[in-house]
Parts: sequence; C-alpha cells; structure tokens
Amino acid sequence: MSASTIQPVRGMNDVLPAQIATWQWLESTARELLAGYGFEEIRVPLVEQTQLFKRAIGEYTDVVEKEMYSFVDQGGEQLTLRPEATAGIVRAAISNGMLRGARHKLWCTGPMFRHERPQKGRFRQFHQIDVEAIGFAGPDIDAELIALTARLWKRLGLTRVSLQLNSLGTSESRRAYRELLVAYFRGHQSQLDEDSRRRLEGNPLRILDSKNPEMQAIVAGAPLLTDHLDPESRAHFDALCAMLGDLGIAFTVNPRLVRGLDYYSRTVFEWITDALGSQDAVCSGGRYDGLIAQLGGDATPAIGFAMGVERVVSLIEQAATAPAPAGADVYLVTLGEPAMRAAIRLAEALRDALPGRRIELNVGGGNLKAQFRRADRSGARLAVVIGADEIARGVAQLKPLREPGAAQSEVALVVAPAEVTGWLARGAGR
Repeated sequence: MSASTIQPVRGMNDVLPAQIATWQWLESTARELLAGYGFEEIRVPLVEQTQLFKRAIGEYTDVVEKEMYSFVDQGGEQLTLRPEATAGIVRAAISNGMLRGARHKLWCTGPMFRHERPQKGRFRQFHQIDVEAIGFAGPDIDAELIALTARLWKRLGLTRVSLQLNSLGTSESRRAYRELLVAYFRGHQSQLDEDSRRRLEGNPLRILDSKNPEMQAIVAGAPLLTDHLDPESRAHFDALCAMLGDLGIAFTVNPRLVRGLDYYSRTVFEWITDALGSQDAVCSGGRYDGLIAQLGGDATPAIGFAMGVERVVSLIEQAATAPAPAGADVYLVTLGEPAMRAAIRLAEALRDALPGRRIELNVGGGNLKAQFRRADRSGARLAVVIGADEIARGVAQLKPLREPGAAQSEVALVVAPAEVTGWLARGAGR
C-alpha cells in the first residue's frame, strides 16, 4: 500500500460483504420483532443543533464534554453529529406535533458518532438500534421493553447476556440523595480524580459511573440511591421486578448502575456480556420522564433503550448462530457473443418469473472451466449453459450443481423460463 493511499478515518470502519449477512440478519430479526410488538420506524437526521444534546444529555457528561463531533456550519449554526438517537427522536416528536396526549412506540437504526479512543467494541462511528415508548407511565411498558430484548436474544441464539436493573427515582428524590452524595465525596475529596472533582458540583451521580480503578473503593462506600427512593419510585420498581419474575426473566439489581446520560429517571437497565472483554454493555436504556418537558414539549413519560449493533454482531459471530448466506438459485454460463445476448434476455425473463430469487449471469467473460468455478462459488443450484451449438439449435442446457448424479437436460430457449421455474418449484431448488 503506497504512502499516498487514503486510509479510513480512525475509529470509523468499513462493513465488508463477508460480514454484511450477519448485520442484515440482526437487523431483519429486530425489525420483525419490533413490528410484532407494535413499534413503528422513524428516521431522524444525523445532524442536530448542538444545544439539543447539551440540554438532553447533560453538560457534565463525557459525551458532551469530550466526545461530540461539533462544528459551525457555513450559516453560523452550531451543529453536532448525533452521539445517540433518543434526543433526536424526542425533538422530532415535539417539532412535528406528535405529542398532545398521544402515545407512540418508535424505533430507528443507523450510525452514531463519538470521538472516543478506538478499541475493541468501541468505535467513533458506531451503529445502534434505538427503541422508544413515549407517553407510557407505568412499569408495564418497562417490563415489555425488557421482555422484547430478552426475546431478541433468544431469536439470535445468544446466551452469554445478563440483565442488570436499578431505579434512579424522581428528580426530587435524587436532589435529596445528591446532597448525601456530595457530602460523602467531599469527605474524600483528596482521593477523587480530576473528572470526579469537576463533577462533584455539576453532577455527582456521574462519579458513581467512574471507570477509574483507583476510584472503585471510594465509589463502593458511597450511599446507595436505592436506599433513598421516594415511595412512588419504589412501588414502580417493585412492580417491574415482580413482572420480570412472572416472565421468568432473570436479573440482578445493581445499585451503582446510573447510566452515562443525565436524562434518565426511575428505571435504568443494561444487558451485559462476559464475551467481549471490557466493553461489556450490549443494550442499555431506561426511563426519561422529564426529558420531553425539558426540551420544550408537554410533560410526557417515556422509556427507551439503545442496542450496540457492532457488539451484538460480535456476539453472533462468536456464537455462530447466524444462518448461512443464501446462495444463488440459477447461474447462467455462456460462450460467445450470440450466447451472451440470448443469456441476458433469459436472465431478465427469469427475474420477471422468479421475483425474490437470485439469478446470476456470468459477466466479464472467461472460459467454461472458470465460469463453472464462479457458478460453484455463487452457491447456485442450477446452471443454465448456452454456447454456439445451443444458439444454433435454439436450446439451453440445464445442469444441476448440488445433486450428485443428477442428469443434465436440454430445453428449448423459448420455454426455458418456464422449465427453470418448474425445476425450482419441484423442490430441486430451495
């Protein structure tokens, strides 16, 4: 590779054809499951006003302080590549007048952007499946979303995932807890790292989410939010736990689970794995009952989650649960220009007759041996062979490729589409 070769941007990766079948299987499985639960797809811009994320995510979060791709455009607007999807979906619901007492079950998928240190399972451009339920206040929707994710793992054949739960209470109960937390951490201020000292006044709950190993002993001694929940949040959380027990969904209550974004309240949850090293979270979410009002909409309860596509794809690859990519149904082999002209017409006729089937035409030339190698690599079940002799006689040869000992047959070109369709329909195809 020469020095002048343009390399991809660090932390932004290509998804190559060898991997794409697993991505497509995950996406199609999730799409089908979400539809079955009554969720509708929404598509929101990759670029939003920077202020949206500052107001939604919180100015004292790592995402806003360190990781956002922000810029001033030619019109002087402060814009940001979306680091997550919830804020954009909420903005869309408000700006398009979707609220006003209505309830919505929405989802989207696509790339997100964070300027993090690239490592295994953590990229600067990454993809998420994001699911939001807007206008639902009770623990029943919390349970349904978690049940949906549990069902997705089953459909994907993934077993090395486990669920952690916590409740952050209401903003009022968190304010009282915040005072206790500030007092505790001030008593250990000399032991706090730089990030924690800065967060102490802005958002001390974020100290509980510190990944610094030297901070873990201090964090472990901090007061527990679950010991200071308001009665309504405690009842909400207890009801959720009971529903998950009824569904047979195992979970662990983790009182240190606070999530990295400021807009969460009450229920928070994470599905984690022991199969991906330090990047163990594969699906994270929770309630954000105050966010919509915070962004200028009517006070509306809501809950959602985001699933890391790259991490789930890695789990699928480790577990080897994805179905093998479908091969071609028919491969057309030709020799000579007249044969190619006939084969192009036949290929298009077959595509008309067999929508959804994979019909491949050998293009780019090659001798008979090379073309049959390509036909074999394509996974085709049937080769249709047309050469000079076949053109002279107005026929094509049908050669089964996946049935040892199956006889080759000859059909008239004018009836070849019907003959191939019949061959596939009789079960010789898929």
